[in-house]
Amino acid sequence: MNNKKEINNFDVTNRQSFIKFIELLRQDFLDNPNEWENKTIDNFLDAISSYSEDIQGYYDNMKLNINADDANWSTFADILKGAKIYE
Repeated sequence: MNNKKEINNFDVTNRQSFIKFIELLRQDFLDNPNEWENKTIDNFLDAISSYSEDIQGYYDNMKLNINADDANWSTFADILKGAKIYE
């Protein structure tokens, strides 16, 4: 499985799987920097902040029954995935 598919399908359920997800995300940045909208730490952190505000809209649009106010390890991973491409 390529890294991009692995990131998108990786099931983050606890702290250990979140750590593995972060490792995969870092490797994806190293392997595919052109696919990342936010290539600097400043831009990435700004995108994390903005996407954290907007993630409930993503969940609602995708018809996922997730309340972003009840965040868990999976929500944190979703925020980081979104910040990768969020403008």
